[in-house]
Amino acid sequence: MAAPERAVVALHGHPRDAQRTFAATEASVAAGTLVLAPLFQVAAEHAGGCHSPGEPAPQASDLLWRCGSWLAGAPADNAAAVSAFAAIDALLAELKQRWPSVKVVTVAGFSAGAQWVQHYAAFAQPPAGLRLRFVVASPGSWLYADPWRPAAQADCVGQNRWKYGLEQLPAWLPGSAAEAAARYRQANITYLVGADDHGDAPAAHGRILDRSCAAQAQGSSRLERAQGFTSHLGQPLHVVPGCAHDVRCVFPSAEGRAALGG
Repeated sequence: MAAPERAVVALHGHPRDAQRTFAATEASVAAGTLVLAPLFQVAAEHAGGCHSPGEPAPQASDLLWRCGSWLAGAPADNAAAVSAFAAIDALLAELKQRWPSVKVVTVAGFSAGAQWVQHYAAFAQPPAGLRLRFVVASPGSWLYADPWRPAAQADCVGQNRWKYGLEQLPAWLPGSAAEAAARYRQANITYLVGADDHGDAPAAHGRILDRSCAAQAQGSSRLERAQGFTSHLGQPLHVVPGCAHDVRCVFPSAEGRAALGG
């Protein structure tokens, strides 16, 4: 393989299905693209609700999160100085060191991984000389930079707070809300969602959708939430026909390939 010039870092969903995400990504990118699929490890005693068979077990030196903490960028349980965002910043720095030929990295995520990526776009601190692109595909909820919501709920105090908004940012996040909003506006982001990612059909996986009032203020389904967010932002949303909530359908689609550089 010639020295790669492009790379994709693909973020797994809530089941921490890194191998499935890797396979879907590798099938969707152009030949010669370097693909990495990091796995946020969770200690076995906490992983009952977010485990995928065949994924490697944590090793003694691994950073550890909880099922729901990594996707909000939170610090590791066993290393408070290292957030999930900082961990990927470090991965990008190592990537740049090992493969100096890489100039462009696409950070892509599906479902909970997309939620992670959409938040990371506002706080990423990549190494100098590396240009980032982002692909956000079918997240369960979104980070808004202002108070507007498609279905705003007056009695929902959390709808503007982190991780749904930029109010009350945790101390471990770098910079201010204004800096995060500005960084997000300047980011190169492509938005994807499955046309059938709504309703109660099993393929939509609605039972695992965030139903908090803060999430419901954004819409009733992943499709509706994606439409509301991108419309408010004035950005295009690529709706993938024939796909519900499945990375193996969305990423290899024509829309997914175009977004990932395939």
